[in-house]
Amino acid sequence: MGSHRAEPAARVRRSRGVPATRTPVDALPVEATAAAPRRRSATVLGRGGVLTALVAVTVVVPVSQGMADGQVVVGTAASASTRVDGPSTVSALTAMPLSDLPPTALVSADGTPRVRELVASRGEERSALPGCDGSVRPSGENGLLATKDLCTLWDGRTQMRADAAVALAELNEVHIAKFGTDLCLSSGYRTLAQQKAVKAEKGGLAATPGKSNHGWGLAVDLCGLQNSSVKMAWMNEMAGTFGWENPSWARKGGSGPFEPWHWEYTKGVKSDGEYYG
Repeated sequence: MGSHRAEPAARVRRSRGVPATRTPVDALPVEATAAAPRRRSATVLGRGGVLTALVAVTVVVPVSQGMADGQVVVGTAASASTRVDGPSTVSALTAMPLSDLPPTALVSADGTPRVRELVASRGEERSALPGCDGSVRPSGENGLLATKDLCTLWDGRTQMRADAAVALAELNEVHIAKFGTDLCLSSGYRTLAQQKAVKAEKGGLAATPGKSNHGWGLAVDLCGLQNSSVKMAWMNEMAGTFGWENPSWARKGGSGPFEPWHWEYTKGVKSDGEYYG
């Protein structure tokens, strides 16, 4: 008997068919009741720490790796492991080709919005050619104009009478809106000496010196214009809005040489120039 250990009272009761009873909390020592909340808190904190560690591994590690290899991490913790492979911002920007042309979104189908703006602004104090007063009329004779009264166009060398120059600059703005480039200029105002040189070179294809509207600063030759080209069709449709036309004598079947590149400021020609209507 002395070698057998005493069984706990609750186990003895169960083996004998006596129901076990719990010790009421009120009967526990104060130290035991105070320790229970601490154990539960420790358990909760322990679980919270594990969750925090898991979130840190799930979010921080992919983010740091993505930053290192140029990948973009998308979403929050729920989707932090989803990555979109692609080039870095710097490499994407440096890979873009450079262009002198405006963005496609800024180029209109026919330049109509720009036409409305220019027509509406004609009553205001503005000039499509800065520094050029379209009301100035240069003194002198054909091919002998006071060049200080002429205006230089956007190419930095071609000159024209001020009113013609401003009107052509307005047309050029619409051309840029449509095609993204300036009108190509070949010739504008010609001195008498220059017209004589052209006549000597081209013979009947050039006007008699003193009878050319180039000598009045009212005519311009445009490069890159062929009769059947898209730009020629656009010019025929749009240029008249700004007072410019390819005169009838210069068209196919006209009374003069066929010159689709030759354009004149009609208002000025009719008033002061050599009008061959």
